[in-house]
Amino acid sequence: MGRKTHLMILGTASHVGKSVLVAAFCHIFSRTMSVAPFKAQNMSLNSWITEDGGEIGIAQAIQAWAAGIEPTVEMNPILLKPKGDRLSQVIILGRPAYDRMAGDYYESIDEVSGIVDDALARLEEMYDLIIIEGAGGAAEINLYDRDIVNIGTARSVKPAIILAGDIERGGVFASLYGTLELLPEDIRALVRGFVINKFRGDYDILKPGVLQLERITGVPVLGVIPYADIAIPSEDSVSIADKHTCQRLIDIAVLHLPHISNFTDFEPLEAFANVRYVPLASDIGNPDVIIIPGTKNTIEDLLEIKKHGMDKRIIDMHRRVPIIGICGGYQMLGRTIIDCGFEDGVTEISGMGLLDVATTFERYEKQTRQVTKQVTCNGPILGSIHGEMVSGYEIHTGDTTSTSPVFEDDGCIDESGLVFGTYLHGLFENENIRRALLGYICEKKGISSKDTSFEIISMEDRIREFAELVEQYVDISAIRGLLKIH
Repeated sequence: MGRKTHLMILGTASHVGKSVLVAAFCHIFSRTMSVAPFKAQNMSLNSWITEDGGEIGIAQAIQAWAAGIEPTVEMNPILLKPKGDRLSQVIILGRPAYDRMAGDYYESIDEVSGIVDDALARLEEMYDLIIIEGAGGAAEINLYDRDIVNIGTARSVKPAIILAGDIERGGVFASLYGTLELLPEDIRALVRGFVINKFRGDYDILKPGVLQLERITGVPVLGVIPYADIAIPSEDSVSIADKHTCQRLIDIAVLHLPHISNFTDFEPLEAFANVRYVPLASDIGNPDVIIIPGTKNTIEDLLEIKKHGMDKRIIDMHRRVPIIGICGGYQMLGRTIIDCGFEDGVTEISGMGLLDVATTFERYEKQTRQVTKQVTCNGPILGSIHGEMVSGYEIHTGDTTSTSPVFEDDGCIDESGLVFGTYLHGLFENENIRRALLGYICEKKGISSKDTSFEIISMEDRIREFAELVEQYVDISAIRGLLKIH
């Protein structure tokens, strides 16, 4: 194609399905042309590491896979990782740039806009169609002068816009109509269709509202997509509140840390276990496994764990229950954490003491990379897959010394083999890790797992499944017409 084409998906609010719609459209249109996803700025603690070690939002990685291409930092040039109290780490083109308060960040929005424009231009050189995801609700009228994700990007490329609403939350007609009316006039003119997502009812009952919305706005409803329980990794912490526990035989407790990050690590376990996100002030119950997840602030979250006495409850259970720490959770399981960056000098805090490791924060250089390593430890859980390979990715600061590593030079395991930690995110995406852990729990509980498969549906199949649903319920030919592609 000689002319570059852009399709933009805006939403009436956060969590209405923009990310998965972009993934579906990437998959559908990539069959006939080269396609790439793009989101100018993302705010998420769930991130992914590209092949060259750049950090981007996990949603853009999934969208790239849906398009059949490798994720790159240009697909999400600005990533904001909240640290609390309106402070965020700003990741620019995959690398940490600085920490900024919200007000200070917006004062430098012109500089950021230039970075966004350059990243989009590089994608346009390589791909025929760019499918752009907006952020949050498109009609944030107080932010129009600095909204580089929705208004800024739309003004820059003048794409055909589809506005998505979530009917499950109620008020979908009001939210679609209200968002359209509040958009600036030039952006409103670019909205070429609506999509209603997560519909559970009888379409004949909904249809009169659809027709009336089309009549009063002059904008067609291009599709009403049924609710689909498709296991695509969550983009942000809003998704934790939407998770529902299942009555499964295996119970896994994940600490809901104040600064929890990359909780998508545990979503592969949801197919086999009741995965609970346990607030620190609540009773942890009697889980079969305890997981301490990654965090954006290891020391603050460790202090919160101690404040609520959760550390004592975990230590009391460690002889009976497997305890696994991922990234920051791994650091917390050690003897000490030493932070050399405090204004008053070095600060040392005691960890839970379940692993013989010490972590030092000294150079504050984030380590990001994809890794494949061999299982080099033994024990009742991981001993069953000794010598096998696992893959994952690292996103961490701090250096941890260990004399009993788990995966070659990574991690630590205790003498019982029931407590271990690692820097590997994505650990439970590995079938052999799921098999080792869940098989151990099944045997311990007297549950037969002889003929049980711990395989999960591949990401490619999950994306394809949702794309097929979108094709069935969305007028793709009408969208091709809007984009003038065939």
